[in-house]
Amino acid sequence: MIFDLYGFGPALAAGALMTIKLALTALALGLVLGLLGALAKTSPYKSLQWLGDSYSTIVRGVPELLWVLLIYFGTVNAMHAIGAWLGRPDLELGPFAAGSIALGLCFGSYATEVFRGAILAIPRGHREAGLALGLSKARILWSLILPQMWRIALPGLGNLFMILMKDTALVSVVGLGEIMRSAQIAVSVTKKPFTFFLVAALIYLSLTIVAMIGMYFLEKRAARGFVRSSR
Repeated sequence: MIFDLYGFGPALAAGALMTIKLALTALALGLVLGLLGALAKTSPYKSLQWLGDSYSTIVRGVPELLWVLLIYFGTVNAMHAIGAWLGRPDLELGPFAAGSIALGLCFGSYATEVFRGAILAIPRGHREAGLALGLSKARILWSLILPQMWRIALPGLGNLFMILMKDTALVSVVGLGEIMRSAQIAVSVTKKPFTFFLVAALIYLSLTIVAMIGMYFLEKRAARGFVRSSR
């Protein structure tokens, strides 16, 4: 079936590109936050454990849409104060930055649990072997723990990224021109909701398929040298 896009094809393509940028930016932020959260939750220090638990519990307990709205509208006064100090009283957090922070914050809270489970799945004897070889804790973390954790966590992170790709549609409520926002504008002009929402669905599906292929090769690469049990 060939859709008549009424001249909105370039706008939808630009929206798809914005969705990709938003998802990748949120992914980068979320991976950092998730790793820090997991290291905090598996730390022997109670204060860090409490910090990690608080982050994952609070963020996961609030819907993603509310985080987008809270960060976008809740930072107005703070950004104006910073702008006044910098001599730019009109300084504000744009939709892309607010959406990236909100989605990255949410992704990181779920990634925290994925990373934590992966860390706990690594046999304790590996750490003890590193200590016996005279490796520092930082070297053990970097050379022994993180490579194994990455392999174990990849499937879970892949699922979270699929969800993140679709959650980018939430940022349309603050005016970011991603796929859903572009489709909504096209619908309001052409009065063809089925056509443009179906096209938006196909774009999301295409992006998801590409992401799944990318995850397959990442998992394959991470599993190099790892011999699975035949049982």
